[in-house]
Amino acid sequence: MNKQSIIGVIGAGAMGSGIAQVAAVAGHKVILFDSNAAAVEKAKTSLNTTLQKLSEKGKISSAAEVFSRFEFATDIEAFKNCALVIEAIIENLDIKKKVFAEVESIVSDSCVLATNTSSLSVTSIAAACNKADRVIGLHFFNPAPLMALVEIIPAVQTEKSLVDTCKDLMLSWAKTPVITKDTPGFIVNRVARPFYGEAIRIYEEGIADIATIDWAMTELGGFKMGPFALTDYIGHDVNYVVTETVFQSFFYDPRYKPSFSQKRLLEAGWLGRKTGRGFYNYAEGAVQPEPKKDIKQGMYIADRIVAMLINEAVEALHLNIASAKDLEIAMTKGVNYPKGLLQWCDEWTAERTLNLLDSLYEEYHEDRYRASVLLRKMVADKKKFLA
Repeated sequence: MNKQSIIGVIGAGAMGSGIAQVAAVAGHKVILFDSNAAAVEKAKTSLNTTLQKLSEKGKISSAAEVFSRFEFATDIEAFKNCALVIEAIIENLDIKKKVFAEVESIVSDSCVLATNTSSLSVTSIAAACNKADRVIGLHFFNPAPLMALVEIIPAVQTEKSLVDTCKDLMLSWAKTPVITKDTPGFIVNRVARPFYGEAIRIYEEGIADIATIDWAMTELGGFKMGPFALTDYIGHDVNYVVTETVFQSFFYDPRYKPSFSQKRLLEAGWLGRKTGRGFYNYAEGAVQPEPKKDIKQGMYIADRIVAMLINEAVEALHLNIASAKDLEIAMTKGVNYPKGLLQWCDEWTAERTLNLLDSLYEEYHEDRYRASVLLRKMVADKKKFLA
């Protein structure tokens, strides 16, 4: 694919519009489609405003030139000359499969069909197509114009050469691609689960309140946002659903078990910042809780969560979900962790990490805290992951 290739995007929401903007800024003609005419008009106005601001800041040379590359459509037939169509709609497998089957009936045999799913099976989506070998996952992170990472996920059926084609295309779009197996959550949404899940577990046990846990993870752990502030920012309708999807997809492995605390927020409609209430209250004049800045307790919290994160990254490496390099890139570029988790393990030492996990397992006797076989091997062999 080159700059003359026409790119189609399905879904005019925030993610679809963001992906469309990235492609247009990279020089492509882009067709942004949504069956909802109001959503298309909203995206049109928003993109025009965004491009004007980028031009004023000197980030693009001409807003008018970039905007002229867009075609806004409510008729899916507009995709007939596209070289690549990227789907960015609701995380519902049945709906995605229906859309892919419909798009395939319109585009040419050479058109690549990509899904932006964050946690669903790309293989299942591909199965809806007669030419399943042209289907691949291209998972952008929100906001797509600002976040560098793109996870490339080949399905079981995907033509092998398509991975390199998509990697080259993402590089030409100034993105940082990583390649991951088609397993639940891919890299980021799999490896990051303990950041939220273990924090909520600590809260539910009454070990510390949400403000203290967030303080521990930012001030002592070095993360840019604490887990409760971050889930409120993401939205519990998004974060909880990803957790539940990963849990179910992993055959109910207890490592990914969702929490009742977050489920109740979802049921109450307290989705976080977008609704004014989540773990925190965002109403005007609301007094935010103060953390208890006990260093010893804070280090226990940070170490416990980081150990769980490291273990998840090590297990992903053990199961060949991605290379060590791509695992490190994904967690630093995709969720802005202060360092890669394998590097973190090397700095801590695998032995220290294993001791933390084994002490948790001894305390709880839950499979949730089982240490990766690879971590045990690294300790036995006295090896480092990034040596």
